[in-house]
Amino acid sequence: MLLSLAQWLQTLSPEWGFLRVFQYITFRALMAAMTALLMGLTAGPWVIRRLSALKIGQPVRGYGMQSHLAKSGTPTMGGVLILLCIAISTLLWFDLSNRFVWIVLVVTLGFGSIGWVDDWRKVVNKDPEGMRSREKFFWQSMIGLLAALYLVFSISENSNMRVLDLFFRWIISGFDVSLPPKAGLFLPFFKEVSYPLGILGFVIMTYLVIVGASNAVNLTDGLDGLAIMPVVMVGSALGVFAYVTGSSVYSKYLIFPYIPGSGELMIFCAAMAGAGLAFLWFNTHPAQVFMGDVGALALGAALGTIAVIVRQEIVLAIMGGIFVAEVLSVMLQVMYFKYTKKKYGEGRRILKMAPLHHHFEKSGWKETQVVVRFWIITMLLCLVGLSTLKLR
Repeated sequence: MLLSLAQWLQTLSPEWGFLRVFQYITFRALMAAMTALLMGLTAGPWVIRRLSALKIGQPVRGYGMQSHLAKSGTPTMGGVLILLCIAISTLLWFDLSNRFVWIVLVVTLGFGSIGWVDDWRKVVNKDPEGMRSREKFFWQSMIGLLAALYLVFSISENSNMRVLDLFFRWIISGFDVSLPPKAGLFLPFFKEVSYPLGILGFVIMTYLVIVGASNAVNLTDGLDGLAIMPVVMVGSALGVFAYVTGSSVYSKYLIFPYIPGSGELMIFCAAMAGAGLAFLWFNTHPAQVFMGDVGALALGAALGTIAVIVRQEIVLAIMGGIFVAEVLSVMLQVMYFKYTKKKYGEGRRILKMAPLHHHFEKSGWKETQVVVRFWIITMLLCLVGLSTLKLR
């Protein structure tokens, strides 16, 4: 929005020439981060008061960690603050004609809506199950598949008109159209190594990345500040990849696929980092507010969508190793429990408690120790991911 305003003012008079700085993505990304951060810090206390007044408090299950019972009643659904800051800041600073930022915004707010309904039913309607698993999975799948169908053609072409043309050619050809190499699966640490996926393979992989990342962040969001800081770090790192793939110069030099328009995603990533840090101000231990599913599902989906656009799905799994570990811990715990119950008549567990962060709490780690150590691991993994920019 501000970019369009600056460009219009420059056409009126040479005196507005200094507004050319708005053309630089790095400047607008910095301003987007600052805008989201200041908005979050300013609006945070008011949002917390409103959530408290509406009695939107976090319920704590009796079979959970006993040390968490004191958190019962802490305002939740604070993810609304994060999403508002991201959306407003992004709309102010990005190029409104950019299709990639719009699809990320749509996916983020779509998954946020699912989380909002789930939280509302749990907290306000006093339904302990919230949105049923099948219903939640259905809506996640709908948004994920629609986004995947759009992205498979959008990444392959450079404009919406050519995207439509490719889509119609795909239908007319009997669903058999070859995609350019940049739509393949790229392997980190290797030069120009990509595996062709085809349209069906691309859609399936994109769907799994978006939905999987969304649920992974949601599972990680179990301790004060545990999920939001890794989201900030991973999102910031993805912003660097977006800047590289959106630049014809840097992408060629670093042997990355050139995806025109993807550089604008750096604006979204910066806004997400600023909003996340603002939320952390209130979410750090002892938390004044929790993000809830409305924030966790949305942020995870945003990370997955951005990773797909910049063709770094595997790097996302590396940098978001904490999220992957949390998901695997739950899957392995459930599968092993069911297997042993069927074989021995009683269920047994691999971990003391799942997800993984609760296992370490049960092992004697303090909550703050688990959180900070997971942050440090994520920082290390992000550095490993960023090293793939050059180590190829």
